[in-house]
Amino acid sequence: MDKFLGYRCSLCGQEYTSNQLQYTCPKDGGNLDVILDYASIGRCIDPKEMNCEGEASLWRYLPLLPVDDPGGESTTLHAAGWTPIFSPLRLAEELGRKTVWVKDESRNPTASFKDRASAVVVARAREIEAEVVVTASTGNAGAALAGMAAAIGQKAVIFAPRSAPPAKIAQLLIYGAQVLLVDGSYDDAFDLSIQASQEFGWYCRNTGYNPFTIEGKKTAAYEIWEWLKCKQPGLMDGTSLAVFVSVGDGNIISGVHKGFKDLHALGWLKTMPRIFGVQAEGSAAVSNAFIANTEKIIPVSANTLADSISVDLPRDGVRAVRAAKETAGGYVLVSDVEILAAIASLGKVGVFAEPAGAASYAGLVKAVAQGLIKPQDPVLVINTGSGLKDIKAAMQAVSEAVIIEPTLQALKSVIK
Repeated sequence: MDKFLGYRCSLCGQEYTSNQLQYTCPKDGGNLDVILDYASIGRCIDPKEMNCEGEASLWRYLPLLPVDDPGGESTTLHAAGWTPIFSPLRLAEELGRKTVWVKDESRNPTASFKDRASAVVVARAREIEAEVVVTASTGNAGAALAGMAAAIGQKAVIFAPRSAPPAKIAQLLIYGAQVLLVDGSYDDAFDLSIQASQEFGWYCRNTGYNPFTIEGKKTAAYEIWEWLKCKQPGLMDGTSLAVFVSVGDGNIISGVHKGFKDLHALGWLKTMPRIFGVQAEGSAAVSNAFIANTEKIIPVSANTLADSISVDLPRDGVRAVRAAKETAGGYVLVSDVEILAAIASLGKVGVFAEPAGAASYAGLVKAVAQGLIKPQDPVLVINTGSGLKDIKAAMQAVSEAVIIEPTLQALKSVIK
């Protein structure tokens, strides 16, 4: 089944064959949407065949991906996706909600949502016989690429701002990628990585630039759909599920939206979930556009402790605006203080989130306070990465550990 038909520009609608382009539309620079042959997929695949058994990774959805099976030699490449969904009752009670779920992407091989995109991009790189794959990253996307590339012996080059958290840089180095720290912002690293790919013929993984990144990220929506079909039969057939996603460059929320659109186009999903984007107040370019009811993304000077969503110019901003607008969702802005509080709240139910991951829960708290969702509406929050990625931020969310003398008397003086 030749399911991958080509690309369509998200701005002008121009279509291209699969071998005409690799990245963005040459007419207007618009992001490309992968066109799948829904008719053939619908004829060949029975959604009932996708159940709660089988391969526990995103590759269970191979019929809906524009790449071939990358082969089973790499456990890391095949471990991306199929992350758990928890039902923390205490959070639901605190928020006065009937149902709150948390999808924990920190359980991915390199501990972030970005593994989904990198797994698919690396599979594509193998298909086109790319010698080197390059990306710009504040840490997570780079770690994901480095880990997936290492799994199959693929050369990887990572550009990261020198301000990226040390734990994230350590991952890049351990996986054997060539790491280049840029004395500038993420956006500076992004521009340089594209120049390098053009100069040296490297395959560029950049988020909001390579159309295959969104194809990996959309698999989270498939998993939400499948999990709820198994655990909550009928819920997604008529109830408006609200999904909260943190937003930086806009590619994750666009990917989640694309996944649900795929399922809806196939007739497997009757009701589209409402998607809410959450941005830090200091990095709010997409939210600003949504609130202004425009698709014009105006750059900001990003300043937030949530480095993974700290972006001056979101490269997938237009589709990120549409993800909320087309699903009757919305955007919520949260402060760094609220993000730190969310890290602590999630930690108390056993989820250790980095700032960007906790931002989505902070957004839910804000949305409840603003009355954006009804008490009976089921809610799912996506934690996009592990708190171990940024220990400095995590320590700001809690009180320091008490130091005591090694005596029982000292213990009694501080014990709760």
